[in-house]
Amino acid sequence: MDGLGRRVLVVAFDGWNDAGEAATAATALLKETGAYERVFAVDPELYFDYQYTRPEMRTDSDGRRTLSWPDATVYRPSGRPRGTQLWLLTGVEPARAWQAFSGELVDVMLREDVTGLVALGSMMSDVPHTRPISVFAGSDNEQLRTALDLEKPVYEGPVGILSALAAAAEDAGIPTIGLWASVPHYVAGHTPSPKATLALLEKLEEVTGTSVPRGDLATQAVTWEATIDAAAAQDEEMSEYIRQLEAARDTWDSPDASGDAIAREFERYLRRGGDGKPGRDDPRR
Repeated sequence: MDGLGRRVLVVAFDGWNDAGEAATAATALLKETGAYERVFAVDPELYFDYQYTRPEMRTDSDGRRTLSWPDATVYRPSGRPRGTQLWLLTGVEPARAWQAFSGELVDVMLREDVTGLVALGSMMSDVPHTRPISVFAGSDNEQLRTALDLEKPVYEGPVGILSALAAAAEDAGIPTIGLWASVPHYVAGHTPSPKATLALLEKLEEVTGTSVPRGDLATQAVTWEATIDAAAAQDEEMSEYIRQLEAARDTWDSPDASGDAIAREFERYLRRGGDGKPGRDDPRR
């Protein structure tokens, strides 16, 4: 095996794995800009807690009010696209029966001859919005790590549904990659983060070797950054905090940075008041 194959399932879930809506925005753009047909949808009664993820009342084009229930749906490219095909799995993180949920979706992957899986996630991190969004690309599959120069995840602790589904896929012989964008925590909970979505799509193109649409994300990312700049300019405390994050990031990124220099900068950052704690589902920990 030298990669993910030609039928790659791209996965993103709304919920804990989706800071700044970066991951679900990526799959939404793929779906909007491609031609897809629905393959399978889980039974929401089995996996969702409606007090936690409530159904929504919506009005359709004919003016009728209907209930929309939380879901998780697999889509395949329609027609016969050439080269690598990007399939999609989108939905809401389930509230229960994760093993059954993962098993049901892996059965669909095997039935549809999916050859690889890429899980998209985004996490709140202590990073500045003014620097490039970093994306952790890792895999527990040794052959994939060698072929695509990926990192080996070392995180131990609580995980989201992406980790459960990826483990089930690997157990079934479907190689998986996790892509995690680091979203500035001081904006991740308040607004979508198009800059992080763009970073995820760029890394997705790199690991799959197929062209991935970006839409107008580049323009949105510039506007997003400018909006945060304007807000920070009105708040000296926020501006100073962002400057601290920038200094820490620049130290980490410097080609001349030694381990001791990085450690000293990190210690200074902590003394200035940063908590230095990665997100709960941070795969780098």
